[in-house]
Amino acid sequence: MSSAAAPFDHSAYDRLLKKHVNEKGQVSYKGFKADQKEFDQYLALLSKNAPTKSWSKNEQMAYWINAYNAYTIRLILNHYPVESIKDIGSKIKIPFVTTPWASKFFSIGGEKMSLDNIEHGTLRKNYDDPRIHFALVCASVSCPRLRNEAFTAEKLDRQLDDQARDFLNDPTKNKPGSGQLSKYFDWYKGDWENNGQSVAKWVNKYAKTKLANPDKVSYLDYNWNLNEQ
Repeated sequence: MSSAAAPFDHSAYDRLLKKHVNEKGQVSYKGFKADQKEFDQYLALLSKNAPTKSWSKNEQMAYWINAYNAYTIRLILNHYPVESIKDIGSKIKIPFVTTPWASKFFSIGGEKMSLDNIEHGTLRKNYDDPRIHFALVCASVSCPRLRNEAFTAEKLDRQLDDQARDFLNDPTKNKPGSGQLSKYFDWYKGDWENNGQSVAKWVNKYAKTKLANPDKVSYLDYNWNLNEQ
């Protein structure tokens, strides 16, 4: 097996994404619900096949990004219909758990996990690649678009760069020419500044219209409405 051959097959998820996500990243949750059996079979395989150290970095990252996005869809389906993922927080009746991202509603490799565990405890902690923020989708309008294909090891760098370009050139999410950026660049400011980088460097790498004045940046209101078709 070559290093580019994924040790985990995401093709079932890929088929569902192509079927139920449009080019704008809007999701047919009703479609996922109709194909719930196939979707849950994919999640069951995810749960049983946690990455190992023998996997390449790209294989591991693709797995965890797909897992985050797929379990986010599962979370929405668990509470569907819902207008916003944030509405789910008030429905969780677990002590000290007040957000949907902190709820441990799935298992991977026998360990109970939350979406926060994947994003903060795994991807941000272990892989040092801020482009993950362009790929993780929290089921909201202001999130990056959900790709209508699965992330794979062999295409990961291209997919992450494509997500970055798409996000930064979408005027509903970023307006670098007028110094208005997504709150992602405020919430995760430390990530963008690692390794001698900066928010301005990351934005200008992908945005067609460059950031006019890096010292005068404001952040757009975040639309938490469901990213539904």
